[in-house]
Amino acid sequence: MLIRIGHEITIEAEQDTPLICLVTPHVARHGDFTGPELVQTDPQVPVHSYFDLYGNICRRMIAPAGRFTLRGDVTLQDSGRKDPADEAAAEWPVEALPDDVLLYLNGSRYVETDLLSQEAWDRFGNLDPGWNRVGQVVDYVHQRLRFDYQQACATRTAADANRECVGVCRDFAHLALGFLRALNIPARYVNGYVGDIGVPPVPDPMDFAAWIEVFLGGRWWTFDPRNNQRRIGRVVVARGRDATDVPLLNSFGQHRLEEFTVWCHPVDEAGNQLDGMRLA
Repeated sequence: MLIRIGHEITIEAEQDTPLICLVTPHVARHGDFTGPELVQTDPQVPVHSYFDLYGNICRRMIAPAGRFTLRGDVTLQDSGRKDPADEAAAEWPVEALPDDVLLYLNGSRYVETDLLSQEAWDRFGNLDPGWNRVGQVVDYVHQRLRFDYQQACATRTAADANRECVGVCRDFAHLALGFLRALNIPARYVNGYVGDIGVPPVPDPMDFAAWIEVFLGGRWWTFDPRNNQRRIGRVVVARGRDATDVPLLNSFGQHRLEEFTVWCHPVDEAGNQLDGMRLA
């Protein structure tokens, strides 16, 4: 199947402002592109791309004073299958984990494993390890938090979300990461595109989504504490320890967000949008 994804972000800055943006699909999906990704700025400015420590594509630019728009758009091939799953996938002991996975056992800016450790072991420590235990953690977080866009808070941590019982998708992800890492299960933060494909459409405006990946049975698996279901057409943009590592727009100066639009929907060969529910 074909999926068209993209974004248009407009800010207003009082002076020239350096930006680093993580908005393009992960390089692993570039082979699925049906053509070059359209990247535009208005006004037009030089855009330089580089890879960060986690293998994410970062775009550097300077937004001139005034109104500035960044737009990206691309169509890609997708399998049309739901997120992979394997209920037999096992937890690995810490001593057997690959070196590059150990990082995702540690606490981080938004994931205070030290504050969540006792509760994690009290709630989940006696469960059968592996896929089942991870699923129980994700189920609990999905039920624990109430999703509310109006309650978004840039400084809310995993422990805050656990106490306040409310948040947006990044808070669901952070809390699940906190419990899993406290249980010595490597888990990392992911953001990207998740459209309403194969599920009833949501009337709210689309946004970039956050979910997690968990290391079981020698590989990473997708889990989604916010939606708590396997989805079709998920497109990764960036991965890291938590939201600190993967900001959509990192601004080195003050700005106001004026407009923010995101799209992710199936299309036909001519580029016409299809109904994601009927398609699936």
